[in-house]
Amino acid sequence: MRLKSDVNIKNRRAYFDYEVLDRYVAGIQLYGTEIKSIRESKASLADTYCTFLGGELWVRQMHIAHYQFGSYANHETKRDRKLLLQRKELRKLERLTKESGKTIIPLRLFINDKGLAKVEIGLCQGKHSYDKRHALQEKEQKKEIDRLMKR
Repeated sequence: MRLKSDVNIKNRRAYFDYEVLDRYVAGIQLYGTEIKSIRESKASLADTYCTFLGGELWVRQMHIAHYQFGSYANHETKRDRKLLLQRKELRKLERLTKESGKTIIPLRLFINDKGLAKVEIGLCQGKHSYDKRHALQEKEQKKEIDRLMKR
């Protein structure tokens, strides 16, 4: 019996820069030392994005630190990694990304109950600068309301 893992690595910048239109959970193809580093929460989703190459979805610029006890067979830290989705979902995402302004961004990296690494990806559309200002104002107002409610 496995215990639920506490690994939950988020891409906070994605929520600020993009409006998330749809979400999917995908498996990720990893080497042994990569999954061990992820279990130690030594990964980063900053500046990551997904692209289609040969009909397959790949995540690029994901940083997974070298495994501390790895030998000469340790992995590259920023290699491209294949995402595993149903063929139907892949075709739908590929069609939607060909529309202008839409991209696929990894939002969260986690370990599920079975001990497998999963990536939550989002079909996103870039925000304009005025949208970002509006989001910051809403966040500040929510903080203020929460602070007043505590009193």
